Amino acid sequence: MRDTRSKVRHVSTTEQQPWGRVDETGTVFVREGDEWRTVGQYPDGTPEEALAYFERKFTDLAGQVTLLEQRVKRGAPAADVQKAASRLTEALTEPNAVGDIAALRTRVAALDTTVEALTEQQTEEAKAAVAEALTYRESIVVEAETLAAGDPAKTQWKQATEQITELFARWQAHQQDGPKLPKSDANDLWKRFRTARSTIEANRRAFFAELDNVHRDAKTKKQKLIERAEALVPQGADGVHAYRGLLDEWKLAGRAGKRHDDALWARFKAAGDAIYGAKSEVDARDNAEYQENLDAKLALLTEAEPILEIKDRDKARQALTAIQRRWDEIGRVPRDQVKPVEERLRKVEQHVRGLDEEFWEKNNPERKARSEGLAGQLNAAIEKLEAELETAKASGDSAKVAEATEALEARKVWLNALG
Repeated sequence: MRDTRSKVRHVSTTEQQPWGRVDETGTVFVREGDEWRTVGQYPDGTPEEALAYFERKFTDLAGQVTLLEQRVKRGAPAADVQKAASRLTEALTEPNAVGDIAALRTRVAALDTTVEALTEQQTEEAKAAVAEALTYRESIVVEAETLAAGDPAKTQWKQATEQITELFARWQAHQQDGPKLPKSDANDLWKRFRTARSTIEANRRAFFAELDNVHRDAKTKKQKLIERAEALVPQGADGVHAYRGLLDEWKLAGRAGKRHDDALWARFKAAGDAIYGAKSEVDARDNAEYQENLDAKLALLTEAEPILEIKDRDKARQALTAIQRRWDEIGRVPRDQVKPVEERLRKVEQHVRGLDEEFWEKNNPERKARSEGLAGQLNAAIEKLEAELETAKASGDSAKVAEATEALEARKVWLNALG
């Protein structure tokens, strides 16, 4: 088999198809218009095999054209389509193939117009993609700048660090996968992002440096409080009051950091436990000692509480005085029972005090004098109004009767109120 190129000429044939012929020497020709062009020789095979060989070459070319058309439909880059179309145009100049070559040339030529439209479309799409990418990149910058503008003292630094790391990852992914941005715009946005990230990092370092100072000061204060608390342990129960003061100071000392706070508190609490342990022992002894006193006072309360039913001031006062004298003689009770028993006695004392106040309210000399003077005035007014009422009734003046009756009733109510 041998491919040759020759000028178009009329030939005699032994085998002919619509687009190709084979002569007696095995030379194969392709028809282009009204002329025949030599495409090669296939001397070692039959005419059918010779035509089939060059028809397969045409099929390959047609397949390339079809593939390029499909790529255009799928929106392949216009520049790639243009390069492929140029290669096909060159390949179809005088191809060693048998088939409708003119039709292939027409299809490839039609792609030129398509490429122009595709180029324009993709240019607009590229502009839109760049605009969208700039907007997206700008949004990342704005988020970073918002983080950077936050108050360092109120910032949750673990969360803020995770956020700026995630923003940087988004920036890198977009830079790698997104469209290429104009250099000036890309540089300006990167400078803003880099500045925001540097500000966040600087604020974070400054915050934790200050926090370290605060923790160091708190640790020093708490260590001194521990020393003072441990010095109270030998005092036993007598050190409770002072330890409570140290506990108040501890609450104001601040945090010394997670690494130290638990250990410091364990030491401080151990001293407190020793002090309160000693106090518990004293309380236990006192409770045992004062239990009899409690029983006696409970019995006395049973005797005292009926006073609440007495309305006679003198009898109530006399009974209470006797109970109070015996109460004081009994002495102390267990600490946890002091408030309950004292409250029950206070209730009886308040009742007696109320009777005293009621008595002195009624027997206040100044108030009594005022009351008696007012009562005399009211009695005189009542006598006068009664006389006026009789006169009005005799005269038949109903208006004066009503007026006198109303005034008389009012004075009687006032007089009754004075008791």
